[in-house]
Amino acid sequence: MRDVHEAFTRFKAEFPKVYADYEALGKEIHEKSGPLPEKVRWLLKIAISGASGHKKALETHIYKGRESGLTDDEIGHALLLLIQTKGFPTFMRAYEVFRNMK
Repeated sequence: MRDVHEAFTRFKAEFPKVYADYEALGKEIHEKSGPLPEKVRWLLKIAISGASGHKKALETHIYKGRESGLTDDEIGHALLLLIQTKGFPTFMRAYEVFRNMK
């Protein structure tokens, strides 16, 4: 898969061992550590990234979620859930990132 952000490409080149360990941990957690289906895991990552205000992570998770088969309706619904837990301004920031990726 291509890198979504140039900074991540530079990180991989400058710190290959750290990147390899990071990827191995991510694969272990995402794919092998529990029963949640792949689409649900990506929806959770999208919601967490949106709630945390991490724009680059949110973009990456939306991109990867779409690759896993998530629809824009599913992604939009996950982001709507932010309104009651993190507030409307947080939702709007995340929603803007999402809409700009269409």
